[in-house]
Amino acid sequence: MEFIWNDGGRSSSGYVGLAGDCVTRSIAIATGLSYRDVYRDLGVVSNKTPRNGVVTVHSSEYLAKLGWNYTPADGREFSSSWLPKGVVIVHLAMPKQRASGHFCTMVDHIIYDTWNPSEEEEYCVVGYWMHPSHDRETTAPIRSSNRKPDAEQEMTQKEFDKVLHRLRALDNTANNNASTDGEKRNALRMMQNLMLRHNLSREDITDEDNIDSVCFTRMACPVNGRRACQWEKSLACYLTREIFPMAMCYYGTKGHRTMLWFYGPRDDVQNCIALYRELLLTIATSARLRYGGHSRGSGASYAEGYVHGLPGYESPSDPAEEQVVSETALIHARTLAVHKAARDWLKLECGVSLASGRGYGRSQHDPAAASVGKQHGSKHDITANGTRKRIAN
Repeated sequence: MEFIWNDGGRSSSGYVGLAGDCVTRSIAIATGLSYRDVYRDLGVVSNKTPRNGVVTVHSSEYLAKLGWNYTPADGREFSSSWLPKGVVIVHLAMPKQRASGHFCTMVDHIIYDTWNPSEEEEYCVVGYWMHPSHDRETTAPIRSSNRKPDAEQEMTQKEFDKVLHRLRALDNTANNNASTDGEKRNALRMMQNLMLRHNLSREDITDEDNIDSVCFTRMACPVNGRRACQWEKSLACYLTREIFPMAMCYYGTKGHRTMLWFYGPRDDVQNCIALYRELLLTIATSARLRYGGHSRGSGASYAEGYVHGLPGYESPSDPAEEQVVSETALIHARTLAVHKAARDWLKLECGVSLASGRGYGRSQHDPAAASVGKQHGSKHDITANGTRKRIAN
């Protein structure tokens, strides 16, 4: 199913950090209410912060108050072939994990979420909600183009931003060694009162090096065959290592296909997967024209050589320049921090924990074809939006 990235207004509302907020996000997208208001109301209904999810009983109670009707689906396949058109909030679950699941919003069979749950074939539909009215406004782009901004809501957001700013200032005071014990106690007391009043947790106000404000996503690129060619995997690793270092990738099998998954910051993932598909087509076409194929024999050797010959990132030539070395170290440190946050997001939001594996070699390697491919790959001009900047320039 078609997928459009949408966080329901979480980032624009000032919230930071990782969160399992699919219930809040999907309701905000479907109803058109602000993320902040839905977050607050769900906190009142569940009597706890909705940051790490909401029990289905409480989310059903909240949606019923808003006039949404629930239809059970009894574990049917997650497919647009039978789900109704319009604005639909879908409750998904794994067959063997009924206690935990995922909420997403569909608008005319288009998924609005931070990742595409239809790529997970194990998901089934527990049930879905719809509103009786068909002209329901929503924050989804195709439904909100004519929506006028609410002056009262904008003012409320400004007030909420002031609360977040005040909390961060109090947090700095409480953690400042120069503050007296009395100042620290007062700051902590005021922080506790503000967080309880607005249903906030400490993770909502922590923003270290802007890592917690990064918008993450995951996208899949299927390749032919249950076992992907080694050069297809190597190409994905090349892009995430040399061109888009903030993004990462992994692979797995789904039925009779191999899925290459890219995850990380949204813009990096979108640009990375677009360039991957372009290079995949270029290399496969070149191998087919020269050797009649790209999956085995000389054609596969040519493709492997092509990937190995692609130009790599050139580090600064003068290591004595302290400024360059310092900036390189800072970029590397931030990249590692983003990688850790992306892995945490992948486990929290998508329920995926990665494990390393071992690769296997293949027979019928053609050194001559690989050499030709390496020469051609070295001449390939890699240009893409959002690529790594040369620090020396």
